[in-house]
Amino acid sequence: MPTPPVRPPSDILADRKSLGLRLRALRKTAGLTLQELSGRTGVALSTLSKMELGQVSISYEKFAAVARALDVDIGQLFGPGQRAAAGRAEPLHETWADAPGYRTGPYDYKLLAAQYPGRSMTPMYGRILARDADEFEGFVRHPGQEFLMVLSGEVEIRFETGESMRLAPHQSLYFDSGVGHVYLSCSETPAEVMVVMTPAGAGS
Repeated sequence: MPTPPVRPPSDILADRKSLGLRLRALRKTAGLTLQELSGRTGVALSTLSKMELGQVSISYEKFAAVARALDVDIGQLFGPGQRAAAGRAEPLHETWADAPGYRTGPYDYKLLAAQYPGRSMTPMYGRILARDADEFEGFVRHPGQEFLMVLSGEVEIRFETGESMRLAPHQSLYFDSGVGHVYLSCSETPAEVMVVMTPAGAGS
């Protein structure tokens, strides 16, 4: 009998209020008003205000835009931030319970290795809850490149170009994150995936 996939603990939901407080602190440190941050990110001022008050869930795309505008790693929005490194960074070991998580409508996800100093990629574990593209506000797009590996279940990756691909466990896909895309679960239970994203300019 095959071994069932290892599932993360049930604390996958981050505290929205704490996340909002971190966002506000980072924005003030950067010396930006909500209106200025909205102008830099393209995220509506009302949405940013609700984020700071812990009243709304937003997509990774918007989180990434906010992190870029504040010049911080996205992990700093979810937790204590990266460790300071004196010289070469030491290997970072963690468990599911160590990783900060968040839920949007279509996805549950956990940010992995968020405290690694000066990291150049963003690894994430995700559960795909969406089964129809209509569950998204629109196609997700952000600068950089993206690698997806299916751990369990089946996933359809649908692109704004009209192309789509269906992946089974242990199959993977590497693509340009700037091309609009959504992940859809095609299995009886939510598919589980490992995703690694690089920042803007990767591969250039």
